[in-house]
Amino acid sequence: MTIVFTNGCFDLLHPGHVDLLERARALGDRLIVGLNSDRSVRALKGEGRPLLPQEERAAILRALRCVDEVIIFDELTPARVIEALQPDVLVKGGDWPVEQIIGADAVLRAGGRVLSLALKPGYSTTALVQRIVHSSRL
Repeated sequence: MTIVFTNGCFDLLHPGHVDLLERARALGDRLIVGLNSDRSVRALKGEGRPLLPQEERAAILRALRCVDEVIIFDELTPARVIEALQPDVLVKGGDWPVEQIIGADAVLRAGGRVLSLALKPGYSTTALVQRIVHSSRL
């Protein structure tokens, strides 16, 4: 069984996320998604984030046909989860060069693959948040 792992904040899930998750799942038999906890999202993105609490973000991800499991982690990076899980394939979006993907060294050492998949153009949670804030001021 080929285990694929990816991770992120997934605050305001959008078509770009779904596209990446579906392509990641196609690389193996099971897709496990590491989800930043509320505390780690705040530390990474600042006050006011996440917009949705971790349990709601996890429920949305679990509802996707392509996602087999969600693991919420409290650290700033998924390194501990990746070390424990030892996935066969580690995937991030194309904004992450392979050499900068957290956990790549552990996966490669174990004989796995690390991939940076191209992002679907035009989708960004930050841009979506800005658009919502702008439209609420009109």
